[in-house]
Amino acid sequence: MPDMKLFAGNAIPELARKIADRLYIKLGDADVGRFSDGEISVQINENVRGSDVFIIQSTCAPTNDNLMELIVMVDALRRASAGRITAVLPYFGYARQDRRVRSARVPITAKVVADFLSSVGVDRVLTVDLHAEQIQGFFDVPVDNVFGSPVLLEHMKQQTFHDAVMVSPDIGGVVRARAMAKLMNDADLAIIDKRRPKANESQVMHIIGDVNGRDCVMVDDMIDTGGTLAQAAKALKKNGARKVYAYATHPVFSGNAVENIKNSEIDELIVTDSIPLSEEMKATGMVTQLTLSGMLSEALRRVSNEESISAMFEY
Repeated sequence: MPDMKLFAGNAIPELARKIADRLYIKLGDADVGRFSDGEISVQINENVRGSDVFIIQSTCAPTNDNLMELIVMVDALRRASAGRITAVLPYFGYARQDRRVRSARVPITAKVVADFLSSVGVDRVLTVDLHAEQIQGFFDVPVDNVFGSPVLLEHMKQQTFHDAVMVSPDIGGVVRARAMAKLMNDADLAIIDKRRPKANESQVMHIIGDVNGRDCVMVDDMIDTGGTLAQAAKALKKNGARKVYAYATHPVFSGNAVENIKNSEIDELIVTDSIPLSEEMKATGMVTQLTLSGMLSEALRRVSNEESISAMFEY
């Protein structure tokens, strides 16, 4: 069996180190930096010929820099005769640009990135909670889209919620929320139905389900600016919710996210380390970050040993 080697870019070094520690191997020796003009510089400092190589790199902000680091690292490893290269993207950037709405003159950037990775020499992609599962079909190589929900669920089960109700922050997240509710001893389900009565009028949030006097647990795949989440928490509290907790896999936290979260009525926000938290977000004291390292290290071990990934998620 080929040697397993792990390399990391500069996007999520802490998560990469945790994964390596759990696999009892050292991160590969590579210099990933910049030339004086800002171009990506990569040097692989150890033999990888014939090895089973995994590159751990989220394409989070700065998205383009992190994506180019990944691309250039793949090329360097391919030219160094790596046996197989798996791109491990805990967070897959550009995933929200996955279709043309009403034939608008816009790109399908998720497909562009998929083609980019396939053409440069990636043999397999492993990612966590793709924004849309159909993105797997954009790739010409195998894709393992693993779930972050077991990590979030483990934390949920350790909490003492008061008459918990699982809440989907929008209609699109109902399947996810329903699945989590079932795993939380068939907890009740509530849905936030966002509607804009007329053009140029603010959204009205209708709560479908009983939240009065109960702890509300919202679940989503990602949090971007946090604006919608803050509005949802406000609507839940207005309808009598006792406390509001929000769980999400990817803490994108762009734009005014720090202010939106800080000024919101959310009691606690629980996310994973697919994306590092800024110092400003940490300083709010409202965010708990869970690690994906246990789940990802097991997934990587299974890929390397040609074992089933889906068996990890059989409940």
